[in-house]
Amino acid sequence: MPKIHLTRCQHLSPFADILDNLGAPTASLLEKYLLPASLEEKADHYVPILPAIEFAEFASRSQGIEDFGFHAAKSLNFGHLSEKTRYLISHSPTLLVALHQACRLASLEDSNLSNWVERHGDHVRYCSKLAGTAGLQHLEHSQWLQNVFPIYIVRQFAGPDWAPATIAFEARYTPGPACRSFWPMSQFLSGQEASWIDVPVSLLGLPNRLDQAPSHPKSDLVEHSNFDFIHALKLMLPSYIDERPPALAEVAEMAGVSARSLQRKLSRAGMTYSRLLDTVRFENARRLLRDTDSKIIEIAFASGYADPAHFARAFRRVAGLTPGQFREQCRPR
Repeated sequence: MPKIHLTRCQHLSPFADILDNLGAPTASLLEKYLLPASLEEKADHYVPILPAIEFAEFASRSQGIEDFGFHAAKSLNFGHLSEKTRYLISHSPTLLVALHQACRLASLEDSNLSNWVERHGDHVRYCSKLAGTAGLQHLEHSQWLQNVFPIYIVRQFAGPDWAPATIAFEARYTPGPACRSFWPMSQFLSGQEASWIDVPVSLLGLPNRLDQAPSHPKSDLVEHSNFDFIHALKLMLPSYIDERPPALAEVAEMAGVSARSLQRKLSRAGMTYSRLLDTVRFENARRLLRDTDSKIIEIAFASGYADPAHFARAFRRVAGLTPGQFREQCRPR
């Protein structure tokens, strides 16, 4: 049986809003492609993505809208990502971890979307590709959204004015003057193996700028009580990491739950105990690198790493930089 590829109604809404503002027959255009007219009420529901792309292209041609995907992407922001994605990104210790979380949760936005991060010298590429669309024309409408969401994720860490040096499309597509004027510092590439934006490696270790994370997700996929529980563990574990970190069974005993229950709570929050320990170690090390003059070997042991080499590898996986590079970047110039 062929797979039905889906996208959230949230991603179709800005196209419909543009049509409404132009006085176009939006409802009949949606009906032509068997799409629901009441998109705002169904933001977290799903519709087939292939008819959605065909709808966007037909509406663009019939209404004379150049760069339809660009204009739709302009009206989206970080808050339009799924609730679970927003919550986990907002609790990521660094931009690199946030980008990996976004990759892991890509299917919550589009069921056939794959995201990954590639290293290219002093930049990484955040790449996006829709499965099952080979040879399909006019994918730029969808690919604008695929590219703009990681831009908004980076802005949670780098600031609201950040823009990528390159915005690339898998589609054969040339943006118009209005689009180029809106992104004056970005170059555009088309006909790539995937859609992507580039992010300087120097930004990957940035901490989250949000003073307060979004409210707990209501979705059954994530229970807010589990996040409260994890927050308590993150407050407790730093007391132990410079010695022998407690095993999962020991933490469960301290928390008054069974080991199985603890694993379930972590799993429902998209976490494992080893990943939680890695996060606590990293956050402790980052604080010491930023706020003290302690030697890196001392920071490694204080954060529970067996040796400086292990510390450097683990730190780079989270921050994209070595501990020494991170410290140098944090110091005032």
